[in-house]
Amino acid sequence: MNTNLKNNIYKDYLFTFLSRFDLTHGIWMLYLAYKGLNLFEIGLMETVYHLSSFTMEIPTGAVADILGRKTSRVLGRIMSCVAILIMIFGNNVYAFALSFFFTALSNNLESGAGEALVYDSLKEIKEEHLYIKIRGRNEFFYQLTKTLSLLLGGYIATLSYNKVYIFSLVVAFVSVMQALTFVEPTIGKVEKKESAFKTFIHQIKSSSEVLKNEELLEMILALEIFSTFYTTEFFYMQNHLKALGHSEFHIGIILSIGALFAAITATQAYKLEKRFKLKHLISFAIITAIIAFWGMPVKGIEKYAFIALSAVEGLMFVVLSDYINKLIPSDKRATVLSFQSMIFSVFMIALFPLVGKIGDIYSLQTSFVVIAGISSLILLAVLRIISKRKAL
Repeated sequence: MNTNLKNNIYKDYLFTFLSRFDLTHGIWMLYLAYKGLNLFEIGLMETVYHLSSFTMEIPTGAVADILGRKTSRVLGRIMSCVAILIMIFGNNVYAFALSFFFTALSNNLESGAGEALVYDSLKEIKEEHLYIKIRGRNEFFYQLTKTLSLLLGGYIATLSYNKVYIFSLVVAFVSVMQALTFVEPTIGKVEKKESAFKTFIHQIKSSSEVLKNEELLEMILALEIFSTFYTTEFFYMQNHLKALGHSEFHIGIILSIGALFAAITATQAYKLEKRFKLKHLISFAIITAIIAFWGMPVKGIEKYAFIALSAVEGLMFVVLSDYINKLIPSDKRATVLSFQSMIFSVFMIALFPLVGKIGDIYSLQTSFVVIAGISSLILLAVLRIISKRKAL
């Protein structure tokens, strides 16, 4: 069993490659604009995604804890195939909204399940101390895959948007087959109640109690606040660069360089954590992020600012994910991590369409100024809270 569980780690690297080899990641906003949607309507699609994610995140996390992380992953990949099919054949706002619903469901089923499967596989064989290193490697594979897919997706998009989605559908189907090869760890099995419904309700209630840990909640908020600002700029950056005269392929190159830098910082995260106190590492990341956010509205600087933000994202994600997992009981892991993803969705629901609306009325450059101002205030407040934590 130990060998099978250890193999989950290597299988997860392959799963990361297949599930994240998404050629549409860097062009979906351009694709929707090509289909006739304006920036506000495109922003609404992201709102549909996050509203769907908000309502389903915790239930799918409980499903992963109760039915199994492997089952949740397989279902998630199937939902991804459905979402891509709708994007290929859809021609109106309602069809695209349905696609984003299935995309949200796909990611919900994966969000807590995958991380929980890997961490508890390591915990069962008493090697959880290796998680930060393995998480860094996984993030490296993710960012490397992202780099390749952004480049290839941008190039294929110059030929045909539909070909991008067809290729992504084939890869998504292969990932379904690969997800079936995982072995479910026995650690953290949820105690079954007299009915499935009572088990489900008990799991959600008991998991919500874990979030009363102030330290855990602070770390989750710090990570998700930064992720919200970064993700919003990542997507609107595509349209901003397009308006500045860049081709899809050139945009793909810029985004892929950002992914490459994120991959580098992710793999070095475990070394940096050993050398510096976590508090100092997070503080440095936040200050760098604030400077980069203010560089985003500056013409000619935006590309370099984005690359810096990507590097910070790779570091923050690995370091904080490791710390957060240490504070979560195994039988609550997937559900609590789904709470975390739900918080991200709430922030995105508020911010993403607002940025699109400002972009429609004024310009995306103005939107980036607004993001820089809001992010600075919030991240400085996070910095102050973290600085008071003596345990970090």
